[in-house]
Order: sequence, then structure tokens, then C-alpha cells
Amino acid sequence: MLDQYRRSFVDAYEAVTHIIGQELGLAVSGRPAKSTTSIIEKLKRESLRLSQMQDIAGCRLVVAAVHGQDDAVQRLGHWFPEAAIVDRRRLPSHGYRAVHVIVPVSGKSIEIQIRTALQHLWAEISENLADKLGSSIKYGGGNPQISEGLANASQAVADFEMAEGRVAEAAGNMERLSVLQDLDRVREQCISSFRAIAGQLNAIIDLRKAGES
Repeated sequence: MLDQYRRSFVDAYEAVTHIIGQELGLAVSGRPAKSTTSIIEKLKRESLRLSQMQDIAGCRLVVAAVHGQDDAVQRLGHWFPEAAIVDRRRLPSHGYRAVHVIVPVSGKSIEIQIRTALQHLWAEISENLADKLGSSIKYGGGNPQISEGLANASQAVADFEMAEGRVAEAAGNMERLSVLQDLDRVREQCISSFRAIAGQLNAIIDLRKAGES
């Protein structure tokens, strides 16, 4: 019955991803149905009903920066005026930052995650650590040093993107393109640094696991 319920979201999912790709011209990735394991874990973790779960089917958009994120949200709101918007940038969930647009289609809710490149990288690092150390690391549990490190990295992303927005707004029309290009370069440097730190952390974890075995 659960598998049948999961599959019932496929048509709504395909309708949403078609509009995103064909009408909005945005690259989209995702899954037409959440795995049964993920569904069960979330039901236990959050004490909600299956009918209340808004991400049985979902897709993701990754944009470069916050101004592109805001633009994508606005464009999606035009195509899906009944959509609900959940902004997890100002109120992150255990460090996770993004904007979620929940689109109702034929009685089914399809979740569209919109992340900046930095937000997406943070989420990937968190997922990778969860694969190695257990899913609790994504929800503030597990090794306290790693949890604190993820929280600090999330705040660093927020601080950079807030400053990025202020600089872009302050730039005059003649300076805007140059300023945005400079911000792009700084963002790429941040991404490279994050990847290097994540690589070192993964190497340390793997060495410790090898030692324990």
C-alpha cells in the first residue's frame, strides 16, 4: 500500500518538472518518489501523518547565488500561484538552508528545493557525513565536534550570502556586472575551500574507521 501511494505521485511530479524544464528553462534533478526507508524514518522522527508529508516526491534546482534563488522562486510563483513557500535561509533546519516551494497538483504536493551553489555544497557534505557516521548527524546529533563544524559552516554560508546581497544591491547600474563577476570569483574560492576541508575531514574519518576495524 505504501509503495502504491508513492507511485501515485509520479504524474504530478512529471507535470511539475516538465514546466520547470520546458517553460522556465531551468535544469532540474530529483526523484518521483521518496524511498520507503526515508519515509518511515521521517514519520518516526517528526511524528507526523503520511498525508502531511510534503516531500514524498520532489525535485531540486541549484543556482549560483541568492539573487538567482529569489528569481527562481518568483518565476515558480507565477506558474504555480497556489504554491506555499518555506524559506529555510533565515530559519535553517539544523544548518540546512534553502527555499522550498510546495506545489499542489491534482491533490498531490510536490516539493521543489531551490539551493544556491554554497547551500547545495553544504547539504552534500552533510549527506556524505551522514552516510559515514549515521543520519543523526543531519539533525544535530552524533559527534558534537562535527555537528558544531557543520553549524559553523552553515553560518559562514549565510554570512557570505548576506554580504553578497548587500554588495550587489549597493552597486550602481554601471558597476553591477563587474561587482557580480567579482562575487562569482569569491564564491568559487569559498566552494574550493569548503571542498578541500570536506575532503580532509572524510580522510580523517576513513582513517579512524580503518583503525577501529
